[in-house]
Amino acid sequence: MRPFLLLSIRTEAVAAADEEAAFRRFLGVDHDGLVRRVLGPERVEVHLDDWSGVVLGGGAFTCSDPEHGKAPEQRRAEDDLGRLYDDVLAADFPFLGVCYGVGTLGRHLGGTVDRAHPEPVGPVSVRLTAAGHEDPVTGGCPAAFAAYGGHKEALAELPPGAELLATSQACPVQAFRVGSHVLATQFHPELDLAGLRTRIDAYAHHGYFDPADAARLSAEAAAVEVTAPMDILRRFGARHARD
Repeated sequence: MRPFLLLSIRTEAVAAADEEAAFRRFLGVDHDGLVRRVLGPERVEVHLDDWSGVVLGGGAFTCSDPEHGKAPEQRRAEDDLGRLYDDVLAADFPFLGVCYGVGTLGRHLGGTVDRAHPEPVGPVSVRLTAAGHEDPVTGGCPAAFAAYGGHKEALAELPPGAELLATSQACPVQAFRVGSHVLATQFHPELDLAGLRTRIDAYAHHGYFDPADAARLSAEAAAVEVTAPMDILRRFGARHARD
């Protein structure tokens, strides 16, 4: 089987390792079934024929920041993603962008990304749209389900040609699809409770929340059962694995 490619913007060692392990586990692949590459430090070229699909993880970059305020690593990552998105969209290639993927893909397609719809770190209640029920990747989820998230920016306006798959009370675009195989989610389908707690520790000083609230956020997350989002990754992996 051709492996899946995980593109990561995380440089925090513990969070990056946990993210990779979570994607591997919930995609349902072994160690050789997922390859991680880091965007930003150096140019990354992706040849789609090498992969079963591409997954983009989240992290501390904020794509709606003014260009002059972005670090060279972020500008390099977003340049590489722009070229990748052109290829992925032209081929309708299997792609799943998580959190940062909603912003970068949505903006690439002409959508509006801003800070009008943030959500605190922890559980969010996601609702599928009619299109979300019909989608082969999201459609196996309940009509409403809990997921873990946390973000400063969000897609405020769906880009032209995109299909809204899921929404939430605070954030209008929780998931969308372009074509048949290109998806993005604002929530994190790779996050279980242990993973969220790892992120809380790793990003306590990145502006997502007051560090003094870390214990409270962890306790609130434990009070909600989150299982449906991981099935999205399982279905994505099972649908797109190829020799």
